[in-house]
Amino acid sequence: MVSSPDQQPVRNVLLVTTAMLSFISFWRASAIVLCDLASTAYYIGGISEQTIGKAAPWFILAVMLFSYCVRALYIESCSMFVRGGVYRVVKEAMGGTAAKLSVSALMFDYVLTGPISAVSAGQYLVGLLNTVLPHVHIHLSLPRNLFAVLFAVAITLYFGWQNILGMEESSDKALKIMAVTTVMAGIMILWCLVTLAQRGFHWPPLAPMFSDEAWGWLKGFKDKIAPLGILGITMAFGHTLLAMSGEETLAQVYRELEAPKLENLKRTGLIIFVYSLLLTSLVSFFAIMIIPDSVRLSRYSDNLISGLAMFLNGPLWARIAFQGFVVFVGFLILSGAVNTSIVGSNGVLNRVGEDGVLPDWLRRPHPRFGTSYRLIILIVGLQILTLILCRGNILILGEAYAFGVVWSFVFKALAVLVLRFTEPEGREWKVPGNIRLGRLEIPVGVTLIFLVLFSTASVNLLTKRVATISGSIFTLIFFAIFEVSERMNQKKQSQPIQGLGEDHHIDQVNLVQLENLTPQASRLTKPNRIVVAVRDPKQLFHLQRILEETDPKQTDIVVMYAKLAKNYYLDGHILPTPDEQILFTQIIAVAEKIGHSVIPLIVPSNDRYYAMAKVACDVGAQKLVLPPSVLYSREIQLRHIALAWKRACPQGKPLEVRIISEDSDEKIQIKGYGD
Repeated sequence: MVSSPDQQPVRNVLLVTTAMLSFISFWRASAIVLCDLASTAYYIGGISEQTIGKAAPWFILAVMLFSYCVRALYIESCSMFVRGGVYRVVKEAMGGTAAKLSVSALMFDYVLTGPISAVSAGQYLVGLLNTVLPHVHIHLSLPRNLFAVLFAVAITLYFGWQNILGMEESSDKALKIMAVTTVMAGIMILWCLVTLAQRGFHWPPLAPMFSDEAWGWLKGFKDKIAPLGILGITMAFGHTLLAMSGEETLAQVYRELEAPKLENLKRTGLIIFVYSLLLTSLVSFFAIMIIPDSVRLSRYSDNLISGLAMFLNGPLWARIAFQGFVVFVGFLILSGAVNTSIVGSNGVLNRVGEDGVLPDWLRRPHPRFGTSYRLIILIVGLQILTLILCRGNILILGEAYAFGVVWSFVFKALAVLVLRFTEPEGREWKVPGNIRLGRLEIPVGVTLIFLVLFSTASVNLLTKRVATISGSIFTLIFFAIFEVSERMNQKKQSQPIQGLGEDHHIDQVNLVQLENLTPQASRLTKPNRIVVAVRDPKQLFHLQRILEETDPKQTDIVVMYAKLAKNYYLDGHILPTPDEQILFTQIIAVAEKIGHSVIPLIVPSNDRYYAMAKVACDVGAQKLVLPPSVLYSREIQLRHIALAWKRACPQGKPLEVRIISEDSDEKIQIKGYGD
């Protein structure tokens, strides 16, 4: 309680830990997305060849090129909404029902991303073991599918725990995984090129050869459909579309991107496009050209890159050693994809929960780590159930996986297209390909992307029976859960919450009591520090200005709310009031939009000006920023701060005080006593 001047640090301050946002670089964001996108290189070639034959690499290449068009949709939507995932954009464009339907399909994608990646990692590992064991005179053949399932369950549980610990640790692991993957990819590409230069090569055929399973419900019409006709090409494209799964993760990590957000998003998009294009498409081409047809599908369909390693030119010991490296990297990146699926699922469900579609207790943060651990446990449970049901069959997982991928893209493209007409302004960036006719702008680029996605999704409904049946059931179940849960929440809320921004949600926050306010206790690590005083969620312009001006790598921003109260205890727990939740929700929104982290504090006090000065002194701040008062003139405010500074900081350090509004910015410099 701050009440009178003394030389002790401020006592009984509440640190808002959940709102202490940690923003990541575009390299870390790229690594998180690539752990999903690039991991498909390990299994997409084998899955697609089993359905469309040796022409699979050409269609995988087409999908990877088209992925940049889909990525452009996400860049545009994120330029409109910081939390610009499918749910937010579809709801803005087409309403809540369509939004819940789209996110239900997306959850099918995310729930399957983890299992297919983890099973693939297990298949690579058991393939290596079955190759190496005979060479060390151990005549044992491990059961492939059972081993893969048990391995996948262990990996899923591990990364579930890592996500409970927090986003920062997960992004660090993703960056390390992609660094090792880059080394493996470089060696593989060079070795494959040398092998092909020595042997000669033949390009794979262009025309797809559809298996009986690939036709689905169109099997009776296969004699009437030309492989390279429009319908045949669309079918083949649909059977390889899961090569670009993971795009939604780009929208989920956008809120975590550091400033400048949009520029870093563009860099992230370019990095993941080039990386996944080279790795995923080249692996599929090399596999067809190097691995003999007689063994490629029979022995290596589930671990294609391992087969590629074993059929390169070179001594046997070198090939086995490289296969071991490939499997090690596969273990890392495919396990990283499990992590990415949990991160993405958690982000999507949190966004849905913020709108009151899910019960608040599901989003309640972990008391120590501040993460929505109950949602993470739910996601991990669904993934483990999927692993048990699939029994290690990666082809079934791949077929089902495509449902959520394509339909989430369809909803996203349609929403962006609708918003071009209903909300034509408010974007920092647009998908290229726009024709202006007078005042009307025709979004040709977005329209073409939507038509490609919708036609592919429609054909997939007829050709992918497993995906259509399982995906539809899952989507409808999740949609029903969302509907029932939302209606129950609406009955509990008698009136809408006032004071929120455009998203109309409340972020869950944790409060931790600090016995003494010190730079170490409040987690200040940077050389420069600014204290920003706030009190009204509708008057945060001064905070936005400071965040825009400040270098996040050099300056910590302490956001303090001085409350006239004695304590925050309720039944033994420290809880924020509804007004405080609204205030800190808006603080989080401003910080996310700029991409600059903040350290929020609640300071109980009977003298707000003294509390501001005391906090600035104790954290070693060089600047104090506050909004204009509704009771006092700016001159009186500055005088109060100057007097409070002399009482609160007897060391006599200098302090710059700024009062910022939308149309003014006044400042004074309080000199140190020795100056």
